[in-house]
Amino acid sequence: MSEKLTQTARDALPALLPEWSATAGRDALQRSFRFRDFNEAWGFMTRVALLAEKHDHHPEWSNVWNRVEITLSSHDAGGLSARDVALAQAIDEVAGDTQR
Repeated sequence: MSEKLTQTARDALPALLPEWSATAGRDALQRSFRFRDFNEAWGFMTRVALLAEKHDHHPEWSNVWNRVEITLSSHDAGGLSARDVALAQAIDEVAGDTQR
């Protein structure tokens, strides 16, 4: 079972994950991605899906044409955990320069 992030860890999040923001009304992180087209967005989602399987931690997400919205929270911890931070960092690496 995951444990919620400490306040010290939460305070470090803006520097560690500058593109991610707190989700209103939830103990979660979110980020929006934009791509050239649907095909590029779907390819990104496929890469993230494989990555999520490796992390055994799966995002909440949605896709509309060239946009992908991702929300991370650990249900077993009841909020943000180190697993969310690790997956967010890995997603940022996958996104790399493909985002427009």
